[in-house]
Amino acid sequence: MLSDKDRIFTNLYGLKDPGIDGARARGDWAGTADLIAKGDDWIVDELKESGLRGRGGAGFPTGLKMSFMPKVSDGRPHYLVVNADEGEPGTCKDREIIRHDPHKLVEGCLLSGVAMRAEAAYIYIRGEFYREAEQLQAAIDEAYAAGLLGENCCGTGYTFDVYVHRGMGAYICGEETALIESLEGKKGQPRLKPPFPANVGVWGCPTTVNNVESIAAVPTILRRGGAWFAGLGRENNTGTKIFSISGHVNHPCNVEEEMGIPLKELIEKHAGGVIGGWDNLLAIIPGGSSVPVLPKDICDTVLMDFDSLKAEKSGLGTAAVIVMDKSTDIVAAIARLASFYQHESCGQCTPCREGTGWMARVMDRMVRGDAEVEEIDSLLDVSTQIEGHTICALGDAAAWPIQGLIRHFRPELEARIATAKQAANTRAA
Repeated sequence: MLSDKDRIFTNLYGLKDPGIDGARARGDWAGTADLIAKGDDWIVDELKESGLRGRGGAGFPTGLKMSFMPKVSDGRPHYLVVNADEGEPGTCKDREIIRHDPHKLVEGCLLSGVAMRAEAAYIYIRGEFYREAEQLQAAIDEAYAAGLLGENCCGTGYTFDVYVHRGMGAYICGEETALIESLEGKKGQPRLKPPFPANVGVWGCPTTVNNVESIAAVPTILRRGGAWFAGLGRENNTGTKIFSISGHVNHPCNVEEEMGIPLKELIEKHAGGVIGGWDNLLAIIPGGSSVPVLPKDICDTVLMDFDSLKAEKSGLGTAAVIVMDKSTDIVAAIARLASFYQHESCGQCTPCREGTGWMARVMDRMVRGDAEVEEIDSLLDVSTQIEGHTICALGDAAAWPIQGLIRHFRPELEARIATAKQAANTRAA
């Protein structure tokens, strides 16, 4: 279990002052000028040493991603874009950081901006997060008033601005290039890559897009050192992570824990256990609705990190743990997710536009048992034709829940079809 001295988000539950005075009392904005003075290469090297991987779902190394930005400006400004859209069902961590610990994010923007030689950060926040956007703007205003942002940040001579941009509630805008399109005032649709944002991003300028949790962790990592962060968790899965635990648990919660904690321990120690006890567990989606579901026997022993979950053909994603006990209609649950991804598809790619609708319709019939057993294989085949064949990962996100269902709960699908046929024959007789 993570010790309190190693927690980054020390006001996650809003028990203390979220303003600048409270933030400073918790160690934020301490020696920021000294960190800036160490330079961009030092910041990037510390983040690389820390092993921090993106906390928005993909898990790409944060320091490496920042290093892709051009070293020498060709006259175009550099930008940092922070993804605070948080549209993944089950995920509710970034809004808590913004609500209760906003100065960690604001200071993280400044230090990450220095690493990328950026002149501004744009925080793209989901439009529904109305109060969170207010709190974030208040923190930014406090930072400007204290001379921490704007011209001559922290007295270093560096100029850096932070802006809040409110999105309009489209899940697809959580994808980095769709987010950039929306930020530019266009329809939120993903771009083809290359060119990558580090070369041609927002307004055609070099841009790096990072998740709220990733950027908010930067100041603490720089203060305590990359080696400290790398000493937590497991190799290639280092540091701490905020887990969002929801569903059939006694105490749904957000909690910061060490990467690699056993899933069972995470739920029993922090969420009060599964309703009705661990033996009442049916399945868990371990990383937000887009990753494949895992049955109880895997949940008994699996560790909560990128590589352990990948080995079980699932993923850490955003670490949104959705717990389902034996009262759950697992087929209906996955059908609901299929409907969500159909609704949120931007329609740009044919496999996603047509495939998500087809899968949702078949899943609706599977819920009723109004299908043939052979259609289970057809459903699996179509999901693999969508996966990996679209511009962005929404196609994968739509396919993986269904693949997980078929992989682990095929007997439930077959039994439902058989029961429906038996009932139909009985009525006919």
